[in-house]
Amino acid sequence: MAVNYKVEAPRLIKDFLSYHQNILNHSPRTVEGYYLDLRMFFRYIKISRDLATLDEPFDEISIDDVDEKLICSVTPSDILDFLDFLSNERSGIRKLKTRDETNVGLTAVSRARKLASIRSFYGYLTKTAHVAEHNPAEAMDNPKLKKSLPHFLHEDECDRLLDAVKGPFEVRDYCILLLFLSCGLRVSELVGLNVSDVSEDSIRVHGKGNKDRLVFITPEVREAIDEYLAIRDETKIDPGHENALFISRNFRRISVRGVQKMVEKNLKLAGLDATQISTHKLRHTAATLMLQNGVDVRTLQDVLGHESLNTTQIYTHVEDTGLREAARANPIAKRKRGHG
Repeated sequence: MAVNYKVEAPRLIKDFLSYHQNILNHSPRTVEGYYLDLRMFFRYIKISRDLATLDEPFDEISIDDVDEKLICSVTPSDILDFLDFLSNERSGIRKLKTRDETNVGLTAVSRARKLASIRSFYGYLTKTAHVAEHNPAEAMDNPKLKKSLPHFLHEDECDRLLDAVKGPFEVRDYCILLLFLSCGLRVSELVGLNVSDVSEDSIRVHGKGNKDRLVFITPEVREAIDEYLAIRDETKIDPGHENALFISRNFRRISVRGVQKMVEKNLKLAGLDATQISTHKLRHTAATLMLQNGVDVRTLQDVLGHESLNTTQIYTHVEDTGLREAARANPIAKRKRGHG
């Protein structure tokens, strides 16, 4: 069920979320994520300050009475205790029902995200709203994350996937998969594409943070789009969905889940492991193939719409074969001490 921070949130949190949505132009989904993190944090603070009872279900604790005094009383120790609470199941408190949870608590990635939300909130209170004197999370290190390399498909596996596409939506599905594998789109970006976003050799992509970018396409990708547009029956499309590029079997803009199910189906048809490859892994695949074939990392950053170069640089570690060959290719690297 969607949350409504404008109704549920106390004044200072509401102002913080409104600032992100209306001044920083963050997406509603990003703003909602901030609210859910802060709501969980202040539910915990209320329990720790005996302002809520352990008999009350955790996910029913209201934070609408959280005032400036309570917010400004939070210390670094409170935040560390909260992170510990997220890591371990606490006696007497019902396990948190979140999509990230494992049997032993939230992952380091999820804890880092919640800490970032708290840090951002108190940064707003100190630097913008001038309500708090100090940011209790400012000097706090993020939970250490395991560095894992993203799964991706090799070129021959991409061919297998594209060759396997069958069924009544074959032309549409082939076009979608080709866009994933050639352009590295996020699934949210793909479902948000409009017919008006398609140009002769590029597509306009509406990315994270409400930022648009131009992604160039090859003649082959343009041909796949044209083949799909030729069979896209505009007379059957529901009102309000006429400009959507990809249409579902229900004649509405295709949904994220609809695309995910389509990808899973075709991965299985291709004999590939659908439990290891997702729509996001297709994005990883496009990035990896570009990097392996000569695209520099800064150009790749622009193609993928990454705000930080650090995010893009993970792909430089995916395939180290080329790096090893480069090391062996340098004749100085083979020189032994004592040999001129």
